[in-house]
Amino acid sequence: MIEQLNWFALLTRSNFEQIVYTNIVKKKIEAFLPKTKRKSRRKDRSLMIETPLFPGYVFVKSTFNSGDQLNVLKTIGAVRLLGNQSGPVPVPGEQIESLKILTSANMDLITGENVRIKKGDPVIISEGPMAGVKGEFTRYKGKGRVVIKIEVLGQYAGVEAEEDSVEKIPGLFA
Repeated sequence: MIEQLNWFALLTRSNFEQIVYTNIVKKKIEAFLPKTKRKSRRKDRSLMIETPLFPGYVFVKSTFNSGDQLNVLKTIGAVRLLGNQSGPVPVPGEQIESLKILTSANMDLITGENVRIKKGDPVIISEGPMAGVKGEFTRYKGKGRVVIKIEVLGQYAGVEAEEDSVEKIPGLFA
C-alpha cells in the first residue's frame, strides 16, 4: 500500500527558506516556497527583491511515515514540521493550490506582515528628515505612504511618511 502524500509546513532556520527548498527538491521531494516581491529596505538602493511570503516556512509534500519525515528534517536548515502533540498536521492541498495561483499572478500581495501596524499604535519614524519623531499611527495611505498623528503643545498634526521608515514602538500598548 502506498501512503498518501500530504502537504506540511516546515519551519526553517531564519533566512534559510531558499536553502531548505533547494536541498529538499534535490532529494526529489516536492516542495513549495511561495514568494512575493517587495522593495528592498537597504538605504543604498531601491530594488524590488523576492522574499518568502511566509518567512521561516517552506511547504513540503510527505507521508505520515516517520522515515519520510526524517528525510525532510535531515535537510540543512530544517527545524520541524508544524503540528501538535499527535504529530505534524497537514496543510489542505486546496490552500497550497490557492497560494500557487496567488503567487503566480504577479500581483502585490498583502500579508499579515504588511499590515503590521494598526490604527492607534505608537510609532517612530526611523529614517529620513523626520527620523526620531514619535507619534500615533493613523492610516495607510497607499503607494507606500502612511499618515502619523503627532501631538505638539496639546495640538495634533498629521504627517505623511514612507511606510518602510515607520516602526511600531514595541511594548507600549500591546
